[in-house]
Amino acid sequence: MNAHPGPVPPDPLPLVPVPRARDGRTHREPPRPLLPSPVQELREPAFERYGVRLLLKRDDLIHPDIPGNKWRKLAPVLDAADHRTVVTFGGAWSNHLRATAAAGRLLGFPTVGVVRGEELAGRPLNASLARCRADGMRLVFVSRSRYRLKGDPAVRDVLVAEAAGPGLPVRVVPEGGSDDAAVRACAVLGEELAALRRSVPAVAVACGTGGTLAGLAAGLASEQEAVGVAVLKGGFLGAEVAAHQRTAFGRERGRWTVEDGFHHGGYARTSPELEEFATAFEQRHGLAVERTYVAKLLHGLATLAASGRFRRGTALAAVVTGRPFAP
Repeated sequence: MNAHPGPVPPDPLPLVPVPRARDGRTHREPPRPLLPSPVQELREPAFERYGVRLLLKRDDLIHPDIPGNKWRKLAPVLDAADHRTVVTFGGAWSNHLRATAAAGRLLGFPTVGVVRGEELAGRPLNASLARCRADGMRLVFVSRSRYRLKGDPAVRDVLVAEAAGPGLPVRVVPEGGSDDAAVRACAVLGEELAALRRSVPAVAVACGTGGTLAGLAAGLASEQEAVGVAVLKGGFLGAEVAAHQRTAFGRERGRWTVEDGFHHGGYARTSPELEEFATAFEQRHGLAVERTYVAKLLHGLATLAASGRFRRGTALAAVVTGRPFAP
């Protein structure tokens, strides 16, 4: 991978290896997060041919078990959990569920995952849910129809009580982790990139629930734009980002846009075009590309660069929010 000298550190700092045992034995102190995460420039032809430099904000290196925006979003939860049971929500392949389970294992608080799809209860666990259970998370499977109603506070409270047990003190975290505290924590990501405002007018991130984009935009310098690449279809994300900002900050903040045309069929779906792009990118740079978020981000940005979306002679920063899941 080609590093670029200058105002950004070319090489990530070494990480302390995290103990991998999952049998309940006493572990060493968990490693500290690598913050601020390093920035690395790649000589990527899909951008250079249009006069745009590509910088990667390597949030995937923040923590070996809780990488990227998951660490940033969960940090307020870790501070406030106080050994209460953390109850959260996600699908069968949820990165958020895995990150929450890992945080519980490392820091010693119980976790419960409410999983979409009661039909999964009678099947062998997939690799992602198996990792959650190995890290101590109790899994509760609910019907898809009930799961869709979790935004209703009354339905959510019943789901949480059923999952955690009546009267048990809990800390409830929404799907994807995007509550107000998480959005405010993600503003630090923008603050880390604001120092590059003269050479980096645009910073981009892949979006699922919109919380990271909402915080990123709030933390950037006033002349910088945050670009969100939606990984779900539906065109609803702009309203979600605005709502996140209003509840977290009292108003909408920063300059931001959402690009809805690069979801490749929807969440966790891919296409031959996306696979071809991601594989070629991996081969050129020796960097494994996570497909659900990061591949769609990079492919979308390359397409936008070709259309003239970014000014020639400037740099574009792409936030690498995670790495491929290794069972």
